[in-house]
Amino acid sequence: MHGTKLETETQSKSWLQRHIPFNGEQIVNILGEIGPLFAMFIVNGIYGIAAGTWALIGCTVLSLIASLVVLGRPPVMPFIAGAVSVTFGALTLITGNAMWVQIKVTIFNALVALILWVGLRNGHNFFRFVFGKTFHYTEEGWEKMTRNVALFFLVTALVNEAVRLSCKNAHIFWLNRVITGVDIWILFKIFIVMPFTGLFFWWQVRVLQKYRLPAPAEVVNVRPDGGA
Repeated sequence: MHGTKLETETQSKSWLQRHIPFNGEQIVNILGEIGPLFAMFIVNGIYGIAAGTWALIGCTVLSLIASLVVLGRPPVMPFIAGAVSVTFGALTLITGNAMWVQIKVTIFNALVALILWVGLRNGHNFFRFVFGKTFHYTEEGWEKMTRNVALFFLVTALVNEAVRLSCKNAHIFWLNRVITGVDIWILFKIFIVMPFTGLFFWWQVRVLQKYRLPAPAEVVNVRPDGGA
């Protein structure tokens, strides 16, 4: 009876691992990024940019709370990104200019790329510092991951700015409504950047497998009389 139940749980876990290449933390982070953008797109289309920005800020705060509840700790990158989103969202509300929400991605991603690259050049690997106690890879593995992620953030910063500038004056009449440059930017983020981001980090997880090290053996204190 217990053996059958164990086999079922094992098979279920194997199926999930085969079809969902992300762990719980990665799924929470991805949904936390997509959810606020979906909310902003829908509310912006109905009520305008001010209401859409409020939706972005509100959903960002909720996603940060959900991350804290689900993970039991404040994840570093999502909380930094969330704080930046709220700050630039507030600037959009104050100025009435959606540019602040859009360039947040450019500035944040460029800074992350710079921080990762400078840290790598100075022997301070960010990912090894944050995840080194949970994941165990060779020095080459950590360096390759950091380099790839830095390049990824730099490319996404440049692409974000290119889309923002090229679409900022767009007004397309479609399905009885006007599609603005902000709408195009949001749709690009949701349907191009987000899937590509998921695929990129899935690829990184696969690449790092060949650099994986066995977990350090647990230290057992032995008493003088021979007992553990």
